[in-house]
Amino acid sequence: MRPLTFWLVAIAVGAAFFGLSLLAPNQYYFQAGYVVLQYIVLATAWNILGGYTGYVNFGVAAFFALGAYSTVALYKLLPLPLPLLVLIGGVVSGVVGLGMGYLTLRLRGAFFSIATLALAVVMETLITNWDYVGGSRGAYILRPAQVPLLGNYIVYLFLVMLALAVIAIGIARSIERSRLGFGFAAIRDDEQAAEAAGVPTLRLKLVATTLSGALMGMAGAPLPYYVTYLDPASGFNLAYAVNSIAMPLIGGTTSWVGPLIGAIFLGTVQQLATVTISSALNLLIVGLLLVGFVVIAPNGIVGLVASLRAAMRARGVHRQWKRASREPLPRESPR
Repeated sequence: MRPLTFWLVAIAVGAAFFGLSLLAPNQYYFQAGYVVLQYIVLATAWNILGGYTGYVNFGVAAFFALGAYSTVALYKLLPLPLPLLVLIGGVVSGVVGLGMGYLTLRLRGAFFSIATLALAVVMETLITNWDYVGGSRGAYILRPAQVPLLGNYIVYLFLVMLALAVIAIGIARSIERSRLGFGFAAIRDDEQAAEAAGVPTLRLKLVATTLSGALMGMAGAPLPYYVTYLDPASGFNLAYAVNSIAMPLIGGTTSWVGPLIGAIFLGTVQQLATVTISSALNLLIVGLLLVGFVVIAPNGIVGLVASLRAAMRARGVHRQWKRASREPLPRESPR
């Protein structure tokens, strides 16, 4: 499928999904759907750097919270429409991602992951001591009760996050089939060999960190309007980092489909557990599913389906060979 066709199909699917969601019996479905869509954006953003390029990022919460606190800062300074706040949050987090990449991408493996985790700790410390955005006390956001045409503001937030999910998936798919994606794959497979072959590894890694950070910041920008109260503990919650890593691993990291499947599956399970049991079990569910998939399907759901299809294809070829071997050879006609 060509990129333009894919974008048109993705937009059409998103519009159809939103139309069907309007039939929901109450507002809770929009709240739960917002969370699942948020994780689709975060998982896709993480996969651009962690899955395509092979650099595991533990600092998801830093970029996510930067987008959220950008909204808080601008809310106190000047009321702006939410789409513009999302764009500004993406720019802020993208610039921080570029700076982080320039400082840390010369590190590899666990050293890079530890550096990204340190970034999250540093950013949380700075936000906690920044009184303008509430500091350790947190900040309240008064969201409008209604919006034109859509009615409840939660529906509007759901629509914004749905649009972000479509954009994130479209970007990831476009990267996967492009020259940029092939460069990312070369870095992931063997960075030294790619560099020796002339691939501009540092430049491509900076592109990956910038794109990944920008999408995470865009996912976090609507958060203050969703929760109406934001403090450092909730903005830099460990669950964002854990889920953003676990969802691509469960779905599969080598394709844009993997984070989408993992986010829908794991996000839906967590929302059901929150309603029926307790939200305290969410991280436990993530841990159990992650261990199970590492043992059963180390390449995720996408890899498991591909291996099953390959096995079925091989079995079919084997049956055809056995059937052909049993048939008698044609006799030669007498002269």
